[in-house]
Amino acid sequence: MSALSSSERSALDAAIRQAEQTSRAEFSVFVGPVEGDAAAFARRLHRAMTAPTISVLVMVDPDARVVEVVTGSTVRRTLSDAQVELGMATMLASFRDGELVEGLRRGLAYLAEHARPSLVRHAAE
Repeated sequence: MSALSSSERSALDAAIRQAEQTSRAEFSVFVGPVEGDAAAFARRLHRAMTAPTISVLVMVDPDARVVEVVTGSTVRRTLSDAQVELGMATMLASFRDGELVEGLRRGLAYLAEHARPSLVRHAAE
């Protein structure tokens, strides 16, 4: 797999910023070769993030055809495993068409929308 072009990196950075603004969670994307077990590698990357409890890591190894999403404990309160699986399915559909960055953009948008905390409204007494 070739490295992302500067325009692809820019588009991915914009998608990450948008996801963070939408959800108030921190997002990180790793695209590259996985070292060892993919799930364990993704968890290690997630733990190394600045604030892992409020973070979402999307790890993709295009050559190995591996995708992992790791969510922090705070994010898991609003983003269910089923929603993560649907977000991954969104990404995989684009990856199959050779659209890595577009798949990541769509997946990040989906995850961010579902990770957004609901507004709590209190009735006036």
